[in-house]
Amino acid sequence: MGDTLLEAQGVSKTFGGVRAVDQVTLTLSPGECRALIGPNGAGKTTLFHLLTGTLPPDTGKILFRGENITGLSPHRIWRKGLSRTFQFPEIFLHLSVLENVQVACLSRARQSFRLLPQATTRWRQKGEALLAEVGLLDQAEKTAGVLPFGDLKRLELAIALANDPLLLLLDEPTAGLAPQERGALIRLIRTITEEREITVFFTEHDMDVVFALAQSILVMHQGQIVARGNPEEIRQNAEVRRIYLGSRR
Repeated sequence: MGDTLLEAQGVSKTFGGVRAVDQVTLTLSPGECRALIGPNGAGKTTLFHLLTGTLPPDTGKILFRGENITGLSPHRIWRKGLSRTFQFPEIFLHLSVLENVQVACLSRARQSFRLLPQATTRWRQKGEALLAEVGLLDQAEKTAGVLPFGDLKRLELAIALANDPLLLLLDEPTAGLAPQERGALIRLIRTITEEREITVFFTEHDMDVVFALAQSILVMHQGQIVARGNPEEIRQNAEVRRIYLGSRR
């Protein structure tokens, strides 16, 4: 495995003759925080679908910790330590905040959701610890559906942490948040990932968020990776400014 946590080798995906992801090759190393940027329709979310098993690639291979995970179900990939959040949080709105996290904990332990009403002290403590980590412990008994959007984002992050991931994929983590909420979530993500030593790969349209979080950046356009570099290199890249950052000449 060496210094590579995740590797995609020439992955592609076509929909109705349109190649959404076109021969993408990338590697992620343990402990890094990398952003994936690009205009709408560039293929970013589709690439995330391929990496997490939501969609199978038409061509190519995906390795996680040296193991070929191409074609595995999202749940099997999740259990191996690769978690994901979505632009719009996927939450059981009728369950309590704590129960949402307990469901993820039970799934990680391969126990039935039917055990939820009799959740043991162990799983309650685990769930409460995760909620405390994201600042939601005081909301534990509330029905998830009554939470404001910013707190739903925090809850989804707690759920994503339930499997003690090695790699966390965040799909537009600050989308829909007010500026103050964005700043708070950035600080939370940075704190959690540094303390847990988690590798992070995220998409984001807010470039202030990208430059605040990312150590390195990939730029995607028309299904292909067209630029790679650190934040300053991407800022100065004329092609990136042309296709994405809105360069004025």
